[in-house]
Amino acid sequence: MIDRLEKEVDMLERHLQVLRMVIENEPIGIVKMSNETGYPHHKVRYSLRVLEEENLIEPSSQGAITTERTHEFVDELDEKLDETVEKLGSMRIDDAAELES
Repeated sequence: MIDRLEKEVDMLERHLQVLRMVIENEPIGIVKMSNETGYPHHKVRYSLRVLEEENLIEPSSQGAITTERTHEFVDELDEKLDETVEKLGSMRIDDAAELES
């Protein structure tokens, strides 16, 4: 059950790393991103496709670039991550309560 969540978090981390590279180095291509991150080309390509579907990046002849939506997303990201961490924290099962039951 938790394995799926871990895989999703790993994938989100990769998507955000690719987005960060686009923001910092736009325009940037798959080969450069793959070389700098160590991710295989197909994983970078998948992350780029996901980011494009979310309208966070768009392709150009020189490589991926940000969109108008990118900065709005980045501004909201920390708050959303904090909310998610808090929600996950509230799901903890107290060891002592479990042992007493």
